[in-house]
Amino acid sequence: MSTGIVTTALCKVFPPRRTPWSWRARGTPVAAVSGLSIAIPAGQVTGLLGLNGAGKTTTIRMLSTLLRPTSGTATVDGLDVVADARAVRRRINVIAGGERMVYSRLTGRENLWYFGQLYDVPRARLRRRVGELLELVGLAAAADTPVERYSRGMRQRLVIARGLVNDPAYLLLDEPTLGLDAPIARELRLLVARLAADGVGVLLTSHYLAEVEQLCRHVHVLDGGRLVAQGSPAQLVAQTDRQHVLVVTVGGSVPAAVEAVRAVSRDTGARLDVDVDEAGRDRLTLRHRDDLAGPVVDAVVRAGGSIVTVAVTPPTLEDAILAMSRATPAGVR
Repeated sequence: MSTGIVTTALCKVFPPRRTPWSWRARGTPVAAVSGLSIAIPAGQVTGLLGLNGAGKTTTIRMLSTLLRPTSGTATVDGLDVVADARAVRRRINVIAGGERMVYSRLTGRENLWYFGQLYDVPRARLRRRVGELLELVGLAAAADTPVERYSRGMRQRLVIARGLVNDPAYLLLDEPTLGLDAPIARELRLLVARLAADGVGVLLTSHYLAEVEQLCRHVHVLDGGRLVAQGSPAQLVAQTDRQHVLVVTVGGSVPAAVEAVRAVSRDTGARLDVDVDEAGRDRLTLRHRDDLAGPVVDAVVRAGGSIVTVAVTPPTLEDAILAMSRATPAGVR
């Protein structure tokens, strides 16, 4: 029975580091994950987002049995990641962007055969599986070439195949498209969507938020190791106070049209800025929680003005993540 991946009050605290020249630990313990309770169901892609240091990778390492939780619990289909670690490993796999978890002196085929044996995949099934995966990731022609001769993109495709060698029920993806060329990244997204449709539960972290919006039905947002928000990408955007930015350029000089837009601004509480573009035409910029393009265009036309351009920039998932986090650095990871 698939009950999904479930964490309850999951915590990971790293002790102070010891310096090479002193046996005493210096600094204070670091709580990387604190009281995390989330669910990753089978058959869909679930996102785990936050800024650098939010606790995403630490969470994935605990779920994959690579790190032992300090407290709390995590289960995979009811199997505890500590007490039932061996059984959990048979049901999951991990793909991390930029990882080097393949052996350079082995061929692509030999790598998959080796990792398949680690997962105790039956030999007859593994022989078929290796061929299927090499075909799937576009490496069939290079199957018997040593990996040290592979390009970076080819290596990452082999890593993806390695992550699928045991037919995992749950796939943990930690920035899987990092460093991939656009066509390969697109193929990986299509593959992830197909896996979820076939019943695989996928947990995805990514700093490409368009990727998250495309794939994820539900998203958990971490900040400082704590869960600060969750919901669909659209729900997360709606929870913030970030605004639509509407820019309308009005043809000719029609003061009545500008006044009509001022009236819309007063009625809705939108912030309005009025200036002129390079051609000397009135340019009206409104910022509001809602998209006011319809009312503004209607007001301009009714006042006798003409519309030259209309551009609406809605709030994005990146805006939402930044608003929910304590800091606003240049990138989201």
